[in-house]
Amino acid sequence: MWSRLALFFGIVVCSLSSPTGRNRPIFPLEETIKWIRYEGYAGESHNVETHDGYILELHRIPYGQFQTTSTSKRPVVFMMHGLMAASNCYILLGPQKSLAFNFADAGFDVWLGNARGNKLSRRHVKLNPDSSKDKRQFFDLSFEEIGMYDVAQMIDYVLEYTDSEQLHYIGHSQGGTAFLVLTSMLPEYNAKFASVNLLAGVGYQNYFPNTALRTLARFTNTIYTSAVAAGFVEVAIPSLPNITRPDSDDDPEQELLYDLMSITEMMRDDTIEDQDYTNMFGGAALKQIAHFGQNIRDKTFRRWNYGAIRNRQIYGSSTPPAYDLSLITANVTMHYTVSDILLDERDVLAMVNDMPNARARKVPREDFSHLAFVSAADSKELLTDYILEATLRIENLRASDSSAK
Repeated sequence: MWSRLALFFGIVVCSLSSPTGRNRPIFPLEETIKWIRYEGYAGESHNVETHDGYILELHRIPYGQFQTTSTSKRPVVFMMHGLMAASNCYILLGPQKSLAFNFADAGFDVWLGNARGNKLSRRHVKLNPDSSKDKRQFFDLSFEEIGMYDVAQMIDYVLEYTDSEQLHYIGHSQGGTAFLVLTSMLPEYNAKFASVNLLAGVGYQNYFPNTALRTLARFTNTIYTSAVAAGFVEVAIPSLPNITRPDSDDDPEQELLYDLMSITEMMRDDTIEDQDYTNMFGGAALKQIAHFGQNIRDKTFRRWNYGAIRNRQIYGSSTPPAYDLSLITANVTMHYTVSDILLDERDVLAMVNDMPNARARKVPREDFSHLAFVSAADSKELLTDYILEATLRIENLRASDSSAK
């Protein structure tokens, strides 16, 4: 069972790596603010308490490199990481190539979110994630809670803190999923986004591209139920370079972590010459992964499946309702690649077709991977520059409209 679970994790592993070809230190996740400041940027840490008691850590880069103040109000951009990742995925490539630093240098007030359950948001006002009594309740969360609660309340906090009416949203992988959930379940949030760029944003799964992983997803419920019964509810990866394959099956968790490392190696982008995995995993709840597995198995994009009886109690029907993307009216661009083993082009185009104000953009490199959106050496030329120029055009139009009024 554990080997199947390890392989299953490979379905949704996202931005977990960092190029190390530069002559500068790589800071652990817990020192992301120190890393930002090392690169010559102002860095701030903010905490947001959700209505259900989770304490989320946000990181802010308010100015460009070597700047400590601004003569004018800067437009706001909010970036959300993928599954198993964290806020540092947007600074991994350094000042010249990273999305967060490029936007800060272009005049934006940059905010980086962290989802409940990852290392930086692994806190709660009452629940202790390290307690055998509390951890099951603490990690009873999926990408739905991240979208409807975490992203929603972080967006509200940022808008209030910066005295802004709208912001620009960028989400990678599950960061895109969370946006789709939020704006379909709470459509009033659409008005809070001036623009949205989803980087391999996972939603529809009618054509999940990897046959082997699609087969493994059939075992989602069995794997998840067995794991929870055994007390395994969190996926936390410590010090990956020190993980070696165990000599026997006596240490199933060590075997799982080794297999996860191997899968991540297979998903690497060839343009990245060197990787440092140490402390780059943000961690996640097992239920997040299981929710993706349910959707892959059922070829859909819908809410958590509790089983027919409980579904009727919660949803009023024997099957979970699908997320209705026709309710997403924000200005959305979905960036995708034909080499993504987690998201098929046909599913991207179907999502764009169902959203009234969306468009698709294929990254102009055929072998661009799912991880490459935040970690490939050429992501600046193939992705970041396009997003930045498009966002600046929108800001210029907003400024013109404001002046006309």
